[in-house]
Amino acid sequence: MVKKMVGTRILIVEDERITAEDIKGALESAGYDVPDLVSSGEEAIKKAGEIRPDLILMDIQLDGEMDGIEAAEIIRDKYSIPVIYLTAYSDSFTVQRAKITEPSGYILKEPFGFIHKPFEESELHTTIEITLYRDKVEKRLRDHEQLFQAVLNNVNDAVIVTDSEGRIKFINPVAQDLIGKFEKDEEGKKLVDVFEVLSKEIGQIYGSPDVPISFFDKTIKKSNDEVETHIRGSITLIKDDIGSINGLAIVFRDFK
Repeated sequence: MVKKMVGTRILIVEDERITAEDIKGALESAGYDVPDLVSSGEEAIKKAGEIRPDLILMDIQLDGEMDGIEAAEIIRDKYSIPVIYLTAYSDSFTVQRAKITEPSGYILKEPFGFIHKPFEESELHTTIEITLYRDKVEKRLRDHEQLFQAVLNNVNDAVIVTDSEGRIKFINPVAQDLIGKFEKDEEGKKLVDVFEVLSKEIGQIYGSPDVPISFFDKTIKKSNDEVETHIRGSITLIKDDIGSINGLAIVFRDFK
């Protein structure tokens, strides 16, 4: 059984008041905090900014000029708050529109009756807990990535990281200075196109994946002047848990 996250705040965006109250009651009985109920996309965006909920349950048909999909897209881009759609719409056009907003879930409501609620509480709770757990993990990963980049940006060594195809994912200021050629739009380019002097070594380490690290000793010229610079460093394969190559880490420094 998944443990409920204490103090989790969920904003409900629903134009049918009876349904909204039913959802609120189900969530509060499960230990969640429901700080507000709103019925329009415009109100949802405003409340998302004011109360910063952990999660938003969003209907698609809403009051006002804006539907739930439009509101969810703005909330995602502006506040990065996960959204779960709880809606009666299942047509392919609506689903395709909703997918663009990268929702954390899409739960279909059933027609409202006197006996059954228009949603399954077990499905709702499960989707919410999965979403909250995934959002927590993703935030932790983003924090680690930011810390990682902050450290690499402040070390004395030059550092370049590529993906499995040798395209540049990260380059720190020291590396930019030593190479003498790097613009923001060059991120994503092949490393060998930006740092041609290492093309042979890069080819060798990709060709011999059983050798996890390769050392080099080179004399290079910056692209923006004729001054020669002597560099030494290493190229290390980045592998995943099953041994597949995810990229390269190139670390070097100036040896004058």
